[in-house]
Amino acid sequence: MSLVPFRTAAQIGEAVLVVGEHLERGGLLAYPTETVYGLGSRTRSEDVNALSQLKGRRAGKAFLLLVSSRAMAEAQGLRFTKAARVLSDLYWPGPLTLVLSGGERHLPDALRGPEGGIAVRWTSHAGLQRLITELGYPITSTSANRPGHATAPGPGAIVEAFAEAVSAGTLVVLDGGTLGNLPPSTVLDCTGRTPHVIREGAIPLRELRSAAGSYAP
Repeated sequence: MSLVPFRTAAQIGEAVLVVGEHLERGGLLAYPTETVYGLGSRTRSEDVNALSQLKGRRAGKAFLLLVSSRAMAEAQGLRFTKAARVLSDLYWPGPLTLVLSGGERHLPDALRGPEGGIAVRWTSHAGLQRLITELGYPITSTSANRPGHATAPGPGAIVEAFAEAVSAGTLVVLDGGTLGNLPPSTVLDCTGRTPHVIREGAIPLRELRSAAGSYAP
């Protein structure tokens, strides 16, 4: 089953078992988030490499992690600075991605960006939160599109863009409907004492500064 309904509570519950078994076999996943559709995998090196090949991503460009709690991020050895804790208290779950240091003994280097950290977000998409919680581990994430192409607004565009992987059963697509024209998450580097902006997205900088004061970039 390569296209799995993922809208109602009952559908999400049924999808959890399907996805868990698929990921344990090293499969890849497309799923809705609070911003755009994503592609992901388990965090094992071989699965991350398979995701990179599917995406056609250039070498050295890292993926991020999606978690369903801050405790899940900390269980991966990721370290929250004071600023990262304040920002995550304010905006998690939600479209704020924080690049954190740590994770050396738990996560592959393929997830580590050029600043030396690993990008992580506690997703606010209710279905995806439930899925990750029941899996018991984070999943990787990158936008569901080929490099240089627009992000897929819904499952149909993903099936079309990655038809070979879908037909082969390598990629399972969770059908969460068509998403709105939303910007991607805002990304902040929190590996140092003072955070700085990597990408302004769904949460504007002026809002971050108004809410977090000196802990914002």
